[in-house]
Amino acid sequence: MILGFDPGRDKCGIAIMDKNKKIYYHQVVESPKITTTIIELNQKFDINLIVIGDQTTSKIWEQNLTKIISEKVPIIKVDERYSSLEARDRYWQLYPPQWFVRLIPKGMRIPSKPIDDIVAIILIERYLNSKFNSLN
Repeated sequence: MILGFDPGRDKCGIAIMDKNKKIYYHQVVESPKITTTIIELNQKFDINLIVIGDQTTSKIWEQNLTKIISEKVPIIKVDERYSSLEARDRYWQLYPPQWFVRLIPKGMRIPSKPIDDIVAIILIERYLNSKFNSLN
């Protein structure tokens, strides 16, 4: 299983996905709770790869993730640019707008919750797409 990790100071996005892009878990987690959450997820899903965004606080989190899971689990950095914009669009696909929100132009809608977990999903997809493209 692949752990997608969108690093942040106060909160982080986490997603668990397989190589066929099936999502098993996604959540936004407060930074102090990351260690416990990832240990539990690793016990449940047997994580064998970590994909992490390459921007904000990624170096610090990369070191922390190595300690939390194992030095044997590879950590791949993925270009995180524009992933938040992409996640915002994906949010509305996952949670279609209801009632009067549908009348608000798409670019002006603001998700009702943090989307860091969706960013983590997108990071895994970027990794898998780049891996697939490099094979062709």
